Amino acid sequence: MEVGLTERLDSFVRAHSDRQLAAIPLAVFLVAIIILGIMFASSGAPVRLGMEFEGGTLISVSSQDPAVSFEQKYADYPITDARETGSRVIMQFGPMSNEQQSELVRDVTSTYSSVEIKQIGPLYGASLQQQAIQAVILSFIGMAIMVFLLFKTFIPSIAVVLSALSDILIAAAFMNVAGIELSLGTVAALLMIIGYSVDSDILLTTRVLKRRGTPQENISNAMHTGITMTTTTLAALVVMYLVSTYSYLLSPSLTQITLLSDISIVLIFGLLADLMNTWLLNTSILRWYAAGRNPRGRKA
Repeated sequence: MEVGLTERLDSFVRAHSDRQLAAIPLAVFLVAIIILGIMFASSGAPVRLGMEFEGGTLISVSSQDPAVSFEQKYADYPITDARETGSRVIMQFGPMSNEQQSELVRDVTSTYSSVEIKQIGPLYGASLQQQAIQAVILSFIGMAIMVFLLFKTFIPSIAVVLSALSDILIAAAFMNVAGIELSLGTVAALLMIIGYSVDSDILLTTRVLKRRGTPQENISNAMHTGITMTTTTLAALVVMYLVSTYSYLLSPSLTQITLLSDISIVLIFGLLADLMNTWLLNTSILRWYAAGRNPRGRKA
């Protein structure tokens, strides 16, 4: 699979100019910024905040009733989501008063069996939100410093940082489109995307700047290694997503593992964005930079 993908991508890169290659990822990057901006203008946050950051109550019950019936039954409460996972229904509620929450808990526990309840206060959620933002920002700054120290050259270093930033923003925009909330799991996925992005970009940049041969030859060699790494990871993530999301189809006793499902789908889309940004955007910048540094096309 990766061999055919590598050959097609290599032919595509060779057949197009640097401007043409950069136009595709930059257009997607712009669309991602617009999506995040619209979400920020409407909700005050660039992505939809999950219960961990906003506070609320998560209730899981054993029931064969459809999820829509729960939305109707508890419409007087701030219910934000109800979904079926095998033999269980999971309901998520936004912040509510102590009296309303106590009334809800009494109603659920007296009506259904095997009830599981998880509560997070809004103050604790706000603290987690601040810590998550700090973690992402500090990780990105640390990555940028490491890249600049490694290459000590402005343009290639900026290309790596821009590619990683684009990966994160595109993954966050996908979360908005797919209706995936920002949770502790998806924050971890965004942090992992930084690592995956830097790994492939450093591989490409090192091959182009520090190995003998023409830039295009070095790009092709790096592409074979990088795409093999990424497609292997993607295959594992696809399996994890299918198992964590649809395991209840195999057995009614199994339930959807929402945390793993969200982490895997965000990582899948982040890695797809990384394929585009590394082998189109970063490649175009490095090829342009190498041509300017060695205008006659001599081998390094």
